[in-house]
Amino acid sequence: MTLDKDVEKLLRDTMHRTRRSFKETLNGAIRRGLQGRRPQRTRARFVVKARPMGLRPGIDPAGLNKLADALEIEAATTRLDPSSCE
Repeated sequence: MTLDKDVEKLLRDTMHRTRRSFKETLNGAIRRGLQGRRPQRTRARFVVKARPMGLRPGIDPAGLNKLADALEIEAATTRLDPSSCE
């Protein structure tokens, strides 16, 4: 059997990614191709469980990133300011 260059590359990439032999990878690809549609895996749905942050009234949680950014900028400018090294 002779494979086209692009098919060989796909096969070798899959072999490397899955760490399987040439025979296993080729047989798996042929099986999936001949079966038509690929069977869908049923995965458990990912659910985010929200919890209260316990912030005091009047504190805007969206503003916390602004505060972190401001503190980071202040620290960086202090390190870069040559007059602060005296």
